[in-house]
Amino acid sequence: MSDSSTLPPARLRPEAELARDALSAPVLARAARLARWADAGTRVDAGGGLVEEQLPAAAEQLGLSGDDAAAHASEAWRIAVDTGLVEITDEEAGTVAAGEDLALLTGGSPQDVLGVWLTALEAVLADASVPDLDGLVDAMAEGGEVDLSSLDWDPEAESDFLDGVLGNLYLLTVGEEGPGEAPVPLPALAASVIVPSDMGEPSNEVLEQVSDAMMRLDDQFRLLEPVGLVEYQPVDEALMADADEEPAAPVDEADVTRYGMVRLTPLGLYGLRARLLDAGFEAPAVGDLSDKGADALLDGTAPFPPAAAHAETELWLAGRSPLDAARELLAAARGTDPGAPLRRLRCQQALSLVGAEAEPALREVLDDAELGGLARVWLTEHGARDVPPPPQEMVFWLTIDTVAAQLAAEGNSEELRALVEGLARQHSGFFDTVWRVEHPATPEVLEAMGRLHPDKKVAKEARKAAFKARSQQGG
Repeated sequence: MSDSSTLPPARLRPEAELARDALSAPVLARAARLARWADAGTRVDAGGGLVEEQLPAAAEQLGLSGDDAAAHASEAWRIAVDTGLVEITDEEAGTVAAGEDLALLTGGSPQDVLGVWLTALEAVLADASVPDLDGLVDAMAEGGEVDLSSLDWDPEAESDFLDGVLGNLYLLTVGEEGPGEAPVPLPALAASVIVPSDMGEPSNEVLEQVSDAMMRLDDQFRLLEPVGLVEYQPVDEALMADADEEPAAPVDEADVTRYGMVRLTPLGLYGLRARLLDAGFEAPAVGDLSDKGADALLDGTAPFPPAAAHAETELWLAGRSPLDAARELLAAARGTDPGAPLRRLRCQQALSLVGAEAEPALREVLDDAELGGLARVWLTEHGARDVPPPPQEMVFWLTIDTVAAQLAAEGNSEELRALVEGLARQHSGFFDTVWRVEHPATPEVLEAMGRLHPDKKVAKEARKAAFKARSQQGG
């Protein structure tokens, strides 16, 4: 999982809709059904599980049949206990009663329901990190010795592995470069936590690790689907005809779906974001800034991808009049700190969503050294009359500010390279003049232009200008 600053904002569904999804998730629905079924005559063992003779009745209550019915009923009961839907009233007698949280599922708020579901999710995630213990159970039943070391199981490492996979699935879901709501091939997800990012062609050993990870994830996602975290298309059983062999990674894109496909549900997105917040990550959601000031909006959306920043800004503007919003945005965009150019870029983008009613606010800042340039751009684009031409110093200042904002937003991108080439081409003697611009970012911008421009002669001019600018600023 990458650091918190790289987490794009999640677009969450309304809590009422998510709560309905939570109530219909099989894991929570079964646990609730058993909690309502339990009465004073229901007995549990020392661990809080249903006593064996009551499992058939519990399975019948859930409409389960077949060899696994008792096991599924036992699991549903354990979730009911873990989530507080059932309360053990007397441990010695093994008696139970409905828990306080059971009423929340019908009479509580959507947030209450989601709180119960999150507890169920944690229980299922803990189960998913435990290896297959069937062999151990058989050995114990036969009175054999159990060698725990033979499991080759590190609980912490297994939990970290699953957290890493789910973290990457979250990033793929919320990131604009990822598939969004489209399913992710299981081999690609496994490779994302196994194959080093700087590795070219994976070695056979690494491919074996990816294959092993796929099989672990296949088991884990089968467990995680009933709690509503994911939608999962399992690995095709025909690929595992030989139980002793794991399938190799697919070589043909056409057959990739046979190797498992997983998609985070809207409820799953909510759940993983809640876990990230609990773990100390900054995991924003679109709408978090809608009731904050313009300064919080511009700073908060600074690292957002374009579409997310657009969505957040639209929500912010919806609660304000165009004129008031424009004045607040312009006031928040001022500054000479390192983050100011990107704030002004976000301000410019926000103002592009505001109608002509905002015109007075833009005219008020025409003589402002920091805002006059972008105000003229806005007024011209909106067909305003009598827009005064900018003084040359303002044109160059806005140029430096724009490049500084692009550097902060995208780094050395192809778009920025094209912008740099265009600037040098449009203005003859550009570097002879621009180094004098009194903008804190002038040296940094000129150094970047020297780095990015493909023409060696122009790049050298930019570096010379950067040196002069730095000397002028005394650094």
